[in-house]
Amino acid sequence: MTDTYARTTNTWRNWAGNVTARPARVESPASVDELAEVLRRASEDGLKVKPVGTGHSFTAAAATDGVLIRPDLLTGIRGIDREAMTVTVEAGTPLKRLNAALAREGLSLTNMGDIMEQTVAGATSTGTHGTGRDSASISAQIRALELVTADGTVLSCSADEHPDVFAAARIGLGALGVVTAVTFAIEPVFLLTAREEPMTFDRVTADFDQLVTENEHFEFYWFPHTGNCNTKRNNRSAGPAAPPGRVSGWIEDELLSNGIFQVACSVGRAVPAAIPSLARISSRALSARTYTDIPYKVFTSPRRVRFVEMEYAVPREAAVDALRELKAMVERSPLRISFPVEVRTAPADDIALSTASGRESAYIAVHLYRGTPYQAYFTAVERIMTGYDGRPHWGKIHTRDAGYLSGSYPRFGEFTAVRDRLDPDRLFANDYLRRVLGD
Repeated sequence: MTDTYARTTNTWRNWAGNVTARPARVESPASVDELAEVLRRASEDGLKVKPVGTGHSFTAAAATDGVLIRPDLLTGIRGIDREAMTVTVEAGTPLKRLNAALAREGLSLTNMGDIMEQTVAGATSTGTHGTGRDSASISAQIRALELVTADGTVLSCSADEHPDVFAAARIGLGALGVVTAVTFAIEPVFLLTAREEPMTFDRVTADFDQLVTENEHFEFYWFPHTGNCNTKRNNRSAGPAAPPGRVSGWIEDELLSNGIFQVACSVGRAVPAAIPSLARISSRALSARTYTDIPYKVFTSPRRVRFVEMEYAVPREAAVDALRELKAMVERSPLRISFPVEVRTAPADDIALSTASGRESAYIAVHLYRGTPYQAYFTAVERIMTGYDGRPHWGKIHTRDAGYLSGSYPRFGEFTAVRDRLDPDRLFANDYLRRVLGD
């Protein structure tokens, strides 16, 4: 990841480059007390405040013309409790550092997303997730969190302490305060066996429920303009560890998935008519493979090709119908789509604004290479997903507003009531929050 704040121009940019902001000032507090003072001064100066992580969200969730808070100095593990099996970590810690540190201690999170460049607070505040039959998003693994509110109060929240705040703040969108520490449930490190296998679209959709039910973690990618998919099944293993070979792993994860794919995307952007042929070649380039390793080395992979993304969570039982409708739309349209469509699942959880709140969910994510016009494709996809009561990922491009979202989330009013109490003057507001939460 590159630094998302260009200090020479006083301009902040997100990872994809589709969101920019010019904050009045940038602060990097080194403690909770320093952060509280930053909030006090911002309030006195009439400036809004937004914390920012690595900028991997595709929305303007962190954009501000007020005070931008960078968490660079709020990093590291505060403590590991082996009796409770929890780890408490500073909010600015990148997930990749947390994963590596836990592995050194013989520990692991239960589930995680497919990248680990985000900060702990950034990932949880926007609802970052992986795929899982029984294990849910990163936020659902939170057991407690520390939050500094608009008036400088430091709240420690859990199921037992300020439970109403805890129910909302695990995915808080930066609307309730600044998260300064998170306590996650952990477990002894384990091994996962990954089985990657090409499969046709028709077979995946016909067997989707079985594939989800029979595997702890199932996901697949469909290559538009083809009938081809690449599937991945991750299941716990007794071992032994058998990671990808150094050369073969580099070929699959770097040369094909990043290097050659980058070239293909660049060619496709310059010559859109070539995209269907490139898609057919790309979808056949990845071969079946099986490997076994510790969790973060199986769940996550490098993503060096930059893109923009939209993702919707639909009820799991609607996933296949939504996918078939998406495929039919692409086939009858003039659109040329160079990026695969990613499909994952999650069990229901109890977080107020989780995309899986109260229902088993399937996630359908669409991407386009950075710099490619995306509005026509994303608008067509969004029309399909909202027809199935889809909930947009909070950190990915969408056009939904509070009117739609209040109807899609049964606990929406619960969240906004907590916000009204913790931030009545909207110190943490920005244009994105005004749209999705109302004012």
